[in-house]
This record gives sequence, C-alpha cells and structure tokens, in this order.
Amino acid sequence: MVVSTVSDDGKFWSGLKKAHAQLPKGATWKLAVASRDGAKAVNILTHDSLEGVRDFFEAHAGAYATTEYFEADAANAIGLPR
Repeated sequence: MVVSTVSDDGKFWSGLKKAHAQLPKGATWKLAVASRDGAKAVNILTHDSLEGVRDFFEAHAGAYATTEYFEADAANAIGLPR
C-alpha cells in the first residue's frame, strides 16, 4: 500500500503511467486513486518485497511526492482487489 502526498500531480501521474508498463516481474498493480484535488494518492501493488515496491515507485514518481509504504492487512480489508 502506497500513500503519497503529491507536490506535482501532473508529473506524478505521468510518471506512474510510464511505470505501469514497466512493472517488475511478479508485481501487480491493483489500484491507483487520487483525491479530487490531486494532493493525495493511494496505490495498491502486490509484490514479494516492500523494498522492491519502494524502489520501483520512487524511481518513477518519487521526485513529485512524499510517500509512505505499508504492507496491507489483507485479512481485514474490505473490497481489496484480488
């Protein structure tokens, strides 16, 4: 689970659109959503490594947001895409 405070929403989402085509092997992008004002974003990716997600995400959009990374508690999630 990736939660970002976005400083440049145009460049942030442009970077993520490019990143989507370059997902690491075994990774899946489940969800990408922004607040209406573009200041916050939540992305859900599956991968075997939180550090791998962090490295991938930062390489493509890190310059345009301050981002926190969490392992999701899938057992207690409601509506989490499979």
